[in-house]
Amino acid sequence: MTTTTTSRELSALDRCDRCGAQAYVRAVLASNSGELLFCAHHARSVEPKLRPITSVWQDESARLYEKPKVDIND
Repeated sequence: MTTTTTSRELSALDRCDRCGAQAYVRAVLASNSGELLFCAHHARSVEPKLRPITSVWQDESARLYEKPKVDIND
């Protein structure tokens, strides 16, 4: 668990605290400003219990469905 609470885009280096997969959700706990990172799967499983006690629920899981940009000149 990290303690940085500034808003930032999640990257491929951010890993799920439960399984180690790429994180797409960042939950900042309201009580102590701690931060948890989750893959989309684990975020869905903990969201009903965890979200009410967070100050920030940053969900970037829509990025899973984005198509990569391709440059036709390459």
